[in-house]
Amino acid sequence: MPLVEVDLRGLPPGQAPARAEVAAATGADALLVRGPVPALAAVLTALWKAGRTAAVPVSWEPAGDRDSGALARALGLGSGPVRELGLVRDDHGGVLLHHGRIEAAGDGRRRPLARRLGAQAHHDAVKVADGPVTRIDVRPDWGAVDTLDVTVLTLPLRPGRRTSGRAVQVACDPARVVRDGVAHPRPVTRWTWYADDRVRWRLDP
Repeated sequence: MPLVEVDLRGLPPGQAPARAEVAAATGADALLVRGPVPALAAVLTALWKAGRTAAVPVSWEPAGDRDSGALARALGLGSGPVRELGLVRDDHGGVLLHHGRIEAAGDGRRRPLARRLGAQAHHDAVKVADGPVTRIDVRPDWGAVDTLDVTVLTLPLRPGRRTSGRAVQVACDPARVVRDGVAHPRPVTRWTWYADDRVRWRLDP
């Protein structure tokens, strides 16, 4: 199959595309994805599940939102040859490209910064949380290989503790997880993000 274009420029904020909208990606020889970060994440998820991330070069035309612009800069979009990049996965079947967040699963009556949750978290062998936290932020480091930056915020509006490593594992009170702007459909009490060193995907900038 020749180049397949996946046009998701109309994807609403905070929403992931349906599986049917990215299904054609798994049979492509090359891909052009148009849309925000969740569109690119959904295509890479489909390729990973089909075992084709290393075989299919992916071009991306980002949307005009802030997260898309930040990820495009981090990836060096618009310069250089086709290159292989790592893939950050989670234990719920998704991928992470720009920003993940774990926070208290609130009832809507308290502002997000006023909510706290009990959590224990390890970033590789380092314990980075053991008690109440405001949130945990996770970002792939595209300037390194198979690396995640993790920031644990224990108090609102105070600087957090930042660490760098390959995997973060969290056990916590019921929490809300947001992957690249899209909320996981239900609260979780365990979550893992990890840079999978067995998987590579091909970016055609």
